[in-house]
Amino acid sequence: MARGKLRIYLGAAPGVGKTYAMLSEAHRRVERGTDCVVAFVEHHNRPRTEVMLRGLEEIPRKELEYRGSIFTEMDIDAVLARRPQVALVDELPHTNIPGSRNAKRWQDVEELLAAGIDVVSTVNIQHLESLGDVVESITGIRQQETVPDEVVRRADQIELVDMSPQALRRRMAHGNIYKSDKVDAALSNYFRPGNLTALRELALLWVADRADEYLNEYRSEHRVSKIWGSRERIVVGLTGGPEGRTLIRRAARLAEKGAGGEVLAVYISRSDGLTSGSPKELAVQRTLVEDLGGTFHHVVGDDIPASLLDFARGVNATQIVLGVSRRKPWQYVFGPGVGATVARESGPDLDVHLITHAEAGKGRGLPVPRTARLGRVRIIWGWLVGVLGPALLTFLLTGLSPEVGLANDMLLFLALTVAAALLGGLVPSLASAVAGSLLLNWFFTPPVHTLTIADPKNIVAIVIFVGVAVSVASVVDLAARRTHQAARLRAESEILSFLAGSVLRGETSLEALLERVRETFGMESVALLERESDVAPWTCAGSVGPRPSQCPEDADVDMPVGDHMALALTGRVLPAEDRRVLAAFAAQAAVVLDRRRLQEEADQARTLAEGNRIRTALLAAVSHDLRTPLAGIKASVSSLRSDDVEWSEQDRAELLEAIEEGADRLDHVVGNLLDMSRLQTGTVAPIIREIDLDEVVPMALGGVPENSVELDIPETLPMVLVDKGLLERVVANLVENAVKYSPQDEPVLVSASALGNRVELRVVDRGPGVPDEGKDRIFEPFQRYGDAPRGAGVGLGLAVARGFTDAVGGTLNAEDTPGGGLTMVVSLRVAEERAVRPVPSTIAMT
Repeated sequence: MARGKLRIYLGAAPGVGKTYAMLSEAHRRVERGTDCVVAFVEHHNRPRTEVMLRGLEEIPRKELEYRGSIFTEMDIDAVLARRPQVALVDELPHTNIPGSRNAKRWQDVEELLAAGIDVVSTVNIQHLESLGDVVESITGIRQQETVPDEVVRRADQIELVDMSPQALRRRMAHGNIYKSDKVDAALSNYFRPGNLTALRELALLWVADRADEYLNEYRSEHRVSKIWGSRERIVVGLTGGPEGRTLIRRAARLAEKGAGGEVLAVYISRSDGLTSGSPKELAVQRTLVEDLGGTFHHVVGDDIPASLLDFARGVNATQIVLGVSRRKPWQYVFGPGVGATVARESGPDLDVHLITHAEAGKGRGLPVPRTARLGRVRIIWGWLVGVLGPALLTFLLTGLSPEVGLANDMLLFLALTVAAALLGGLVPSLASAVAGSLLLNWFFTPPVHTLTIADPKNIVAIVIFVGVAVSVASVVDLAARRTHQAARLRAESEILSFLAGSVLRGETSLEALLERVRETFGMESVALLERESDVAPWTCAGSVGPRPSQCPEDADVDMPVGDHMALALTGRVLPAEDRRVLAAFAAQAAVVLDRRRLQEEADQARTLAEGNRIRTALLAAVSHDLRTPLAGIKASVSSLRSDDVEWSEQDRAELLEAIEEGADRLDHVVGNLLDMSRLQTGTVAPIIREIDLDEVVPMALGGVPENSVELDIPETLPMVLVDKGLLERVVANLVENAVKYSPQDEPVLVSASALGNRVELRVVDRGPGVPDEGKDRIFEPFQRYGDAPRGAGVGLGLAVARGFTDAVGGTLNAEDTPGGGLTMVVSLRVAEERAVRPVPSTIAMT
C-alpha cells in the first residue's frame, strides 16, 4: 500500500489564515471529485472560517472524559474506517487528551499516512521543536505543544500562508480573530508588531531553507551540474592574508544588493598540511564573516583553482570574489595565478570578481628583522645551491667528453653563484664563489688535481670569476637591503598616517590604540602608566593583554612620554629602529588619555549646565504653578476671616473645599519637585521587596475622581520586585496624567498581565494621544504636551514616573492605544521563586 501524501499550511502566527486556506483547498478538491472529509478542524468561533465548513463532510469527534470534564478529539478509528482519499486535520502540534491512542496529533496523522490516506494539516512556526528557544526569546512564551521538525520537513508540500504584521493586527482589531474583550490584551502582548515581524522572518527563512533542500535533492537526483541562480550565493576565496577582510566586506555588500544573498567564505589548504595562512588571521576572518551573516568553510585540496570551483559549483554559487594577485610581474612566468585560472575555468554561469586590496600586512606590523628578510626557505635553498650546486656541477662536467672548455666551465659556476645570490643573499653566494673557484682550480685548470695554476691567463680568469661573483652577490644583497628599508619606511609611514587620521577623526578609545600597539609590535601586553610626581607610585591608566607591567622597570620595553608617563610593553625586546614608531604611538596614547579626561570634564560640565537649566525652568514654572494655588488658598482664607460678609454654611463649605484643593495641588507640585531633586542628585535609594500589584495600585488612586478609573488587576499575577512607595508614586502620576487628558465619559483603564519573567502594568486612556516623535520628549522634565492649560502642573509627573521606574529596575514606555489614545506601559521584574509563565493555550492557535 502506497503511503499517503502530507500537505502542510505553515503560518507565522495565529490568525494568518491557515485553516481558511486549508478549507478552501478542500472545496477545490471536492469540486474536482476528490473524496475529502474533515477529520478535525477547529474554527474558534470565527464566522468566516465556520462558513467554510459548510458543504464538507465531517467525521464525528470522539468524546473523552478527563478530570470531570468532557473533551473532544479526532476519532482516528472512524477516519480509518471511512477511508477517504484526503483528510483535513487541523493543528498538527496539538497534544491529545490523556486516554487517547497517541499522545500527539502528528502521531495520529502518521497512522493516516501509513494507511494510504492523504492529509492536509496546519502548523505555526512557533510550534517547531527546534525554534522553541528562539520563539521564547522573542515573545517571552515557551510553547508547550511542539512538533518535531523532521515531521514537517518530510511533508510532500509545504505552503506558506503569509500576512504582514500590520494586516494581521488590523484583522485582530476588527474582531476577526478574537472576541473584542481579548483584542487589547492580544495586541499589547503576543501580537506586537515586533513579535509578528520576527516570527514572520523565522517562517520565511525556514521555508526558504526547505526550498533549498528540495532544490539540492532535485539537482542531485537529476545530476544537474550547471549552476541555477535561484538566489545570489557569493563564494569568497581566502588565502589567510589580511586582504581577506576586504574581500569579505565587499562580498557582503554584493550580497545586500540582491534579496536573500548569501556569503560563503572558503579557505583551501593543501593536503600535506603545509599552508601559508595565518591561523590568527583566519580566526579573525571567520568571526567577521559570521558577524556579517555568512558562513566559513575549510576545504582541503592540492589544486587550489579546481578545488575552489568545485566548492562553488557544489553550493550552487553564482559569484566568486577573489583578491588580485600579490605576485611581482616576473613571477607570472611560473603560471597565470589562481585568479586568472579561476576566471578562465569558471564558465558562463559563474561570475568572478577580482578585488583590489592593500598589500598584505599593511598597517598590521613592521617588516621582519633584517636577518630573515629573504625568508628561511629561500636562505636554505641559497645555501644548497651555493654549496651543493658547485659539487654537483663538477661531477657532471668531469663526466662530459669532450671537455666544454675552461671559459664555459667558469660561466656555469658563475651562474650558480648568481642563483645562490638571488635565493640566499650575500653569504651563500660568497660560499658558492669560494667553492666554485677551488673546484675550477682543482679539476679544470692545468695542472689538474693540484692548486697550482701554470698559465697566468687562467689566474686572471679565476680572479675575474671571483670578483664578478662577489660583485653580483653584493648587488643582490644591497638590493634586498634597500627593498627591506623601503618596505619598512612604507610601513612606518602607514602607521604614522593611521595615527594622524585617528587624531583628525577624533577617536578617543585608549584601549583600541593600545591594542593596535600590541598587534603592530607583536607584544603580549601593553600598558600606559602615569604618576603624579617623581616619587609617587605608578598607576595604570589603561592596558591590554594578560599581566601588564605595573612599572616601567618590569617591562621589556618602556617608552617615556613626558616626565610622569610611560608606555610599557611586555613580550620581547624591540630593536632600536622600532622605537621611533613606538614613540609616535606613545605620544598619541598620551593625547588620547588627555582627550578622554577632557571629555569626562565636559560631561560633568554638561551635567552642571543641565542642572542650571532645570533650576531656571523650575523658577519659571513655580512662578505660576506654585503661586496659583497659594493665591487661591490666601483668597479663601481672607474671605473666611472677613467680618464684612456673613457667609452661609454652603459658601463656607465651598471656600474650605477650595482651600483643600489648593493645598492638595500645592502638595502634589512640591512632592514632584522634591522627587525630581532626588533623582537629579542620585539620592533615590529604593527598598526592593516582593509586592503584589493589587496591594499597590488601589492605594495610588486616592487622588483621582470617582468612576474615572477602571481596574483590571488579576489576583493570579506573580509578585514583583519593587519599592512599594516608589511604585505607588509611579502609578499615581501616570493615572493622574491619563485622567487629565482622557474624555470625561471614557474611564482610564489600569490593567496588568504577566509576560515571561516580567509583569506589565498598563494605564490606557482614550485622549488625543501623542505622535511617535513626541513619545520620548514627554518624559523630559518641565514638558507639557499639546494644549495643556497653565496650572495643569509643572510637567514633572511623567519624568518622575520614569525616574522611579528606572530606579526599581523596570521600564516605562508610551504606546498608542488601539482606536486612539495613549497607553503607558510599566514593565516590572517578577520574583524568581514566584515567576510563572502564561499558559500558551489562552491564545487560540489555528
